[in-house]
Amino acid sequence: MKNTKNPWLKLSMLLFIWFSLNCQLSFGADTISANQSLSANQTLVSSGGNFVLGFFTPGNSSNYYIGIWFGKVSEQTPVWVANRETPVRDIDSSELKISDGNLVLFNGSQVAIWSTNISSNNSSSVVAVLEDSGNLVLRDGPNSSALLWQSLDHPTHTWLPGGRLSLNKRTNQSQLLTSWRNSEDPALGLYSLELDPAGTNSYIILWNRTRQYWTSGAWDEQSQIFNLVPEMRLNYIYNFSFYSDENESYFTYSLYNREIISRFIMDYSG
Repeated sequence: MKNTKNPWLKLSMLLFIWFSLNCQLSFGADTISANQSLSANQTLVSSGGNFVLGFFTPGNSSNYYIGIWFGKVSEQTPVWVANRETPVRDIDSSELKISDGNLVLFNGSQVAIWSTNISSNNSSSVVAVLEDSGNLVLRDGPNSSALLWQSLDHPTHTWLPGGRLSLNKRTNQSQLLTSWRNSEDPALGLYSLELDPAGTNSYIILWNRTRQYWTSGAWDEQSQIFNLVPEMRLNYIYNFSFYSDENESYFTYSLYNREIISRFIMDYSG
């Protein structure tokens, strides 16, 4: 039998082979499902376009990181970094995908270098979704409301609206901001912002996680400000809220105008 001369048949066969071998994301999706992966220049884009997730390289660095940045700001501005201590060099063979119920980043040698690290969940329905708030969430199914993990619980150097800076009084564990090492290296830097573990209801900046560098003063419930941050009295942009009980304390904020693009950062300068 002679080989077919039908170009459309050949094209159909090539497309079938390509789709069989490549279960990767299309550009603009906001979800990674169990049979998909993200690599190279592919990105997730939140439903309203506010945030983008993908591989990025800061400044002139030759290292690549999985991060989230603003989608409507011309200059790429990272607000969260997954593998801040373990960069990759080859993004063409590195990939972010669902594995054993976790979102996992594999380097070019297919070694897992970052994971959401939740208890083993082998459900094939687990999905990762980038929300329009900038929160990357892991759910047991696209229609599930129960969160398995969320990036807002693991901030890096940026505090987004809706996020919490908290202190678990039972475990003495903090959700804190930690600066980058420098403008081209998102690894843990010298400065951190956290709730004072001594229970003073104030925020402190620590140098090298040991020496106090700055304090906000205690929270004044009546004035709704921290005592040593009088500028908060002039606020007309942010709706701040402080909560404390026997189990935890946390500070959070929202925007009166949700169209405003805003962030708080712990800068590497301190």
